Amino acid sequence: MRILGIETSCDETGIAIYDDQLGLLSHQLYSQVALHADYGGVVPELASRDHVRKTIPLIIEALAEAKCTKDDIDAIAFTAGPGLVGALLVGSCIGRSLAFAWGKPAIAVHHMEGHLLAPMLEDNKPDFPFLALLVSGGHTLMVQVDNIGEYHVLGESIDDAAGEAFDKTAKLLGLDYPGGPRLAKLAEQGVAGRFVFPRPMTKKPGLDFSFSGLKTAAAITIAREGNDKQTQADIALAFQDAVIDTIAIKCKRALKETGLKRLVVAGGVSANKSLREQLAILMKNRGGEAFYPRNEFCTDNGAMIAYAGMQRLKAGQFEPLAIKAKPRWPLDTLISVSP
Repeated sequence: MRILGIETSCDETGIAIYDDQLGLLSHQLYSQVALHADYGGVVPELASRDHVRKTIPLIIEALAEAKCTKDDIDAIAFTAGPGLVGALLVGSCIGRSLAFAWGKPAIAVHHMEGHLLAPMLEDNKPDFPFLALLVSGGHTLMVQVDNIGEYHVLGESIDDAAGEAFDKTAKLLGLDYPGGPRLAKLAEQGVAGRFVFPRPMTKKPGLDFSFSGLKTAAAITIAREGNDKQTQADIALAFQDAVIDTIAIKCKRALKETGLKRLVVAGGVSANKSLREQLAILMKNRGGEAFYPRNEFCTDNGAMIAYAGMQRLKAGQFEPLAIKAKPRWPLDTLISVSP
């Protein structure tokens, strides 16, 4: 079977075609970074309008790349939430309408389930059960994954997500949008130990995250110490170290509580090199293994939506004619694909 995946939850238009026997046949991605750069962040209305312009042309390109026609497609999957409601409606309307016009099933995919399953696109796939850390600009989640659709949220961000804190701190440092990757690059020039920021909520029990106070600590330090290039780099390194240490401490705690030996790390922040290195060491010391999607599948993309949609299709799940977008959609309310 072949499925067309559509991702339009925020500021990237992703289209992919996935074959359950041959794997990924095509992958098209358009980023709106240049569009939003002048505003220092995503403007929802502009994001929605750009998805309207780009989605259909990218579908045509994906079909051509995969050497497919609409008759070769067995179903259409689209991101229905969570995300920006206008952006979600673009993908949901196009996906559901194409499915109706082509006489195919339509599958509404949870954006975070797509990220969670993105490592399944790699040759080295994790077996169930595993612990998943989902870190992006909008979410920080710790999830016990027993099977597809069997998710138990163990902890989440109570304020800023990790990626959001990266972007906001980068803006305080005067870095251009998108700030997270630029801050990580700047941190490579930093001197370790000059500044030390708190590791929030690591002294308290539980697995929830909080990064707003860490962002405030960085803001106070920037105002006090000035903003020359070396100071910028030193603050960036201290901030990144604090975020990564906090995440690692929480992961270690979750692994101990669950007894799991496999850790999946996904979402935009999972591309951070230092985070990968520290979590790889953590899992090696615990006799386990960490799994990541390749960098191009860490950020929002159609491939992860196509894969997740395929699993739902195989379980006999599909959408009625009504088109719904869910800007808020708890991950642990999804239906299991288990028989």
